[in-house]
Amino acid sequence: MNTNIYRFELRMRLRSVIIWSLAGAAVMLTYMAFFPSFSQEAALVDEVMANFPPQFLEAFGMGGVSLADMMGFFSFVFLFAQLLLAVQASIYGFGLVSVEEAEWTADFLLTRPVTRTQILTNKLLAAVTALLITDVVVWGAVILALSLFNGGQTVDQHILFLMLASLPIFQLFFLAVGLVISLLVKRVRSVTPYALGLAFGMYLLGAFSSMAGDVKLEWITPFKHFDGNYIVLHGAYNLPLVMISIAVILVALVGSYWRYLHRDIAAVA
Repeated sequence: MNTNIYRFELRMRLRSVIIWSLAGAAVMLTYMAFFPSFSQEAALVDEVMANFPPQFLEAFGMGGVSLADMMGFFSFVFLFAQLLLAVQASIYGFGLVSVEEAEWTADFLLTRPVTRTQILTNKLLAAVTALLITDVVVWGAVILALSLFNGGQTVDQHILFLMLASLPIFQLFFLAVGLVISLLVKRVRSVTPYALGLAFGMYLLGAFSSMAGDVKLEWITPFKHFDGNYIVLHGAYNLPLVMISIAVILVALVGSYWRYLHRDIAAVA
C-alpha cells in the first residue's frame, strides 16, 4: 500500500466529507424532529395515510408502516438519507480516476514508481474511508435523533442495527458502479451529471417498481435491496436482493481493475 497516494486522496476529500457528513446529520435530525408531533396524533396520521393510494405510499417507502410508529417514521426518513449518501458515493466513484484524465494529470501520476493496481487500490481505499467517516457521523446523528425525538416510544435496536449496517454496502454499490462506468466511457468531463443520474435513476427505479409492482425492477436498484420499509416489517434483510448488490459490487470492482490496467491514458501533448 502506497500511503502517500492514500493520504493525498483522503486529504483531497476532507472538505467534501465534512459537507456530506453535516448534510446527512442535518437530514436525520431535522426530519426526526417532526416525529413527536406525528406520534401525538397517531389516529389522525393513520387516517390521513389511509386516504393515499397504496402505490403512492409504496413509492415513498411507507407501505405497511405507520408514521405514528417511530421505526415506521424512521424508515421514511432513512430513504432520504440513502438518497443523499448515494449521490456522495456516486460522485466519488465517477471522479475516482476520471478527474485526473479530465485535468490531464493522469499521465504524470502513472510515471511515478507505482503500479496501476497500487494506484487504483489506494484511491479506492481512500474513497471507502471517506464514505465510512460520513456513515459514522450519520450513525451518530441517528442515535442522537432517536434519543431526542422518540416520542416516548422504544427503539427496536435490532432493526436500527440492520438499517445502519446497510449503509456502507449501499454506498459501496454506487462507488463501484460509478467507477466502472467512468472507465467504460471515453471521458467523463463533468462528474456531477453522471453521479446525479445514477443516484436519482436508481431511486426512481425503486419508486416505479413499488408503484407498478414490477419485481424485476427490484433486482436492479439498491434502494430496494436495502429497503428500510422491508427491514422494519420483517426484521431482516431481503437476502436474495442483498446478494445481488454484493455480486454487482464484486463484478464492478473486478471490471474496474481490468479496465484500468488496460486503459489507454491520454497524455498532455
